[in-house]
Amino acid sequence: MKRLLKPILYLFTVLLLAGGVFLSRDLSSSQSSTVETEHNHAENTKYTCGMHPMIIVDEPGSCPICGMDLTPLKQGTGGNDAAAVSGERKIKYWQAPMDPTFIRDEPGKSPMGMDLIPVYEDQATGGAIISIDPTTIQNMGVRTAAVMRSDLSRTIRTVGLVSYEESKQYVVTAKIAGWVEKLYIAETGQQVKKGQRLLEIYSPELVTAQQELLLARDNYNSLKQSSFPQISASARRLLDSSRKRLQLWDVSKKQIDRLEKTGQVRKTVTLYSAYNGIVTKKMINEGMYIKPGMTLLNLANLSKVWVLADLYEYQLPWVRTGQQVKVELPYVHGRKFDAHIDYLYPYVEPKTRTVKARIELDNSDFELRPDMYVNVYLRGEQVEDALVIPQEAVLHSGEKQTVFVALSGGRFEPRQVQTGLQGENGHIEVLQGLFEGEQVVTSAQFMLDSESKLREAIQKMVNPTRAESPENRVTNDTENLFADDQETSEEDLDSLFN
Repeated sequence: MKRLLKPILYLFTVLLLAGGVFLSRDLSSSQSSTVETEHNHAENTKYTCGMHPMIIVDEPGSCPICGMDLTPLKQGTGGNDAAAVSGERKIKYWQAPMDPTFIRDEPGKSPMGMDLIPVYEDQATGGAIISIDPTTIQNMGVRTAAVMRSDLSRTIRTVGLVSYEESKQYVVTAKIAGWVEKLYIAETGQQVKKGQRLLEIYSPELVTAQQELLLARDNYNSLKQSSFPQISASARRLLDSSRKRLQLWDVSKKQIDRLEKTGQVRKTVTLYSAYNGIVTKKMINEGMYIKPGMTLLNLANLSKVWVLADLYEYQLPWVRTGQQVKVELPYVHGRKFDAHIDYLYPYVEPKTRTVKARIELDNSDFELRPDMYVNVYLRGEQVEDALVIPQEAVLHSGEKQTVFVALSGGRFEPRQVQTGLQGENGHIEVLQGLFEGEQVVTSAQFMLDSESKLREAIQKMVNPTRAESPENRVTNDTENLFADDQETSEEDLDSLFN
């Protein structure tokens, strides 16, 4: 028994010594790896000034401007998250190299025929993804809204001006010189019917023309039975010529027939209206001397009127010819007219910067008067299943339109978009740049935009090497192309001179 116990104790002692050696090795290797990690982290840490963020150094110390102690620069300031640090990168979407607003959820081709490139979750335009803690987000008042599919429509309310129907405006002019002996239409606004007497004019030329007509009549009556047909035909042509001359001076056929029948030359000749309408302007009085071509009266038919509605440029996509409209009289409660747009004028008024839409209305009761203002309502053609976001989510900066997409973990990504029609209820159509279901920021975007640009600038100072973004890839390729050309040119020059 004593012989067996002694080897067992010896073996147990050896095992204890071996376990202690291995345990000490593990502890020392673990401590060395921890120290190495901390050392590497200390080497990668940058320090900056809270008051002067442009000051970035590799070692702690004081700010050379204000003397404040430098603080470590937070990880992720340049826009990288934990996934990028750990090496696990997930593709968020695919983007066109030349158009950052053209994105798709799967690989493919851009409208220019180029292959779409992947954009990872830790990337953004210019590397400007920002992270904000929840308390700061709440203090900033950040609100978000979902990108969704919806029918887009717009109701337009504008002002219209009642105008004359241009094709029913007439001018009464003098075709012969003379004096106005009698004026039957002596008031502006007086209604005139076709065939109604307008005025009586005394003209020596008209008196002479009447006498010549009577002579031509008597000559024809004496020669119409002549045995020579040429003489009879010549007398007939002279009589017709005399009649035609009076007709061209607006003497009616009835007056000419009465002259030939009675043979009495009248001192004055009556002029009759050839149109129906209202006298809108009167430029003559009794006893006035008139000349050929002088305007005597302006007439307008008001049985139909035009309403010219003003449309601004951004409203034009919603309007088309033939569209139904409602015209409301503001001074008569509930008085409305149903009509449609007859014509859209192809030019813009330079003073008002509007386009006129013409609406034709029946006005048999003369309720609508020219130069009267009316309200015009029209509902634009509905756009179905459009991708929409609130209008306040879009930041307009010159040629670019930007929105901030809310990501998980308090992160926000600036993204360029292309917008379309602006609908009612504060929504705007998104043509490119967003996916359905994403969340966009609708308030405090200006603070996010400032923070994004500041962090992007800091990232560029910390890491001078530009990120391999789509724009940088195209720029690098262009620079390489020019560099190759330059080298080739220098080689050609050397061979030429040598």
